[in-house]
Amino acid sequence: MMPRALRRLVHLMLFCPLSKGLQSRLPAIKVKYLLLAWLGILVISWIVYMQYASYSELCRGHVCHMVICDHYRRGIISGSSCKALCDQRTLTLQRCMSTSSTHQVYNGLWKEKPVVIKCGVEDPVKTDGAPDAMLRQEMSLFDKPTRGTSMDEFKEMLHSFLKVNLGEQSSLSTLVDRVITLADVNQDGKVSLAEAKSIWALLQINEFLLMVALQEKEHTPKLLGFCGDLYVTERVSHNSLYRLEVPNSLQSIVPEALSSSLNHWLAPAWPRRARITIGLLEFVEEVFHGSYGSFLICDANPYHVGYNSKYDCKMANLRSVASEAVVRGFLKGRRCETNADCTYGRDCTATCDRLVKQCNTEVVQPNLAKVCVLLQDYLLFGAPSDLRGDLEKQLRTCVTLSGLASQMEVHHSLVLNNLKTLLWKKISNTQYS
Repeated sequence: MMPRALRRLVHLMLFCPLSKGLQSRLPAIKVKYLLLAWLGILVISWIVYMQYASYSELCRGHVCHMVICDHYRRGIISGSSCKALCDQRTLTLQRCMSTSSTHQVYNGLWKEKPVVIKCGVEDPVKTDGAPDAMLRQEMSLFDKPTRGTSMDEFKEMLHSFLKVNLGEQSSLSTLVDRVITLADVNQDGKVSLAEAKSIWALLQINEFLLMVALQEKEHTPKLLGFCGDLYVTERVSHNSLYRLEVPNSLQSIVPEALSSSLNHWLAPAWPRRARITIGLLEFVEEVFHGSYGSFLICDANPYHVGYNSKYDCKMANLRSVASEAVVRGFLKGRRCETNADCTYGRDCTATCDRLVKQCNTEVVQPNLAKVCVLLQDYLLFGAPSDLRGDLEKQLRTCVTLSGLASQMEVHHSLVLNNLKTLLWKKISNTQYS
């Protein structure tokens, strides 16, 4: 039985808003209040449970740390971040930002500087959940190159791999040298077996490969270090164009119009959004005809585009950017079945298939058109009245672009430059430029 004092407290909480006279005239209100109170408790409990369940499923950084450090101490892998992560503990995982249980993303600290730490973890469904089973599963990631592989053979492996994933490029030899330099952690001019295994495993991750290929580009986050297939990048102050991201568990409850209105209210001032937009358009230029081929933005998502404290655009997530050579190859009948053909992480087939389908359905829509669809909402609200008409016209032209950019290079460049010029004229020679 409920104690009398507790019953009185519950009674006061539920019925104190009503006068006794009103309660006597409308006794049904008591039941309604009680039902509403219980409904509120159930909804809040469900939200808390879903958030906890989602966190425990998605955030498994401790598993990543255990597996990586076990391999490092056994001499299987190497990397510039291994000592800091496993011995000195100066590289630490903090706030979880994972949206997938197999792709772990954390804000962290390295020597007291903010960083982002990314690593992969095998799907727990595919293992029996025991630590030994996870270690055995992870071992398969570091099975190449094999002992006895010469330096020349390893370079040939890298060249063949990059040719498949970036297409035939005259600059591939330069990229091979860059990868070798990155792998040579102790800078002794040689690549040990552990160093080779680590860099090979990392190259199977699409985002890492793109970061290496685009590392000199202004709008790509800087790669700071790695250990095995864990890698560390600079932290982008804002990892989304919008400041409010509704959790998946609440999307069915929170109206889209409400979240959109809140994001409009929370957004930076329009001139700062214009500056971010100019940076995003520059990134589109960078991947259009880069040193190592052209790349397709398969998913122009506001949560993949970030910016720093100076409102310079930084791509917070490159996982949905794919080499045009890879997509073209798969559209001609190749399949995403082996790591030799695809660099999209552990679950290579599913992830690669997803990217190819995204790019397949939109292959006639160039990167610029996809980005302009994203910018219509982001850039038009709050736009200066003397600019809004021209801006709408430019964006309308932009979103109707069709066909691969390589087939309409002049028109693509003209639309992009017109849009950049329009924005730059408005913010140049101001505090926002």
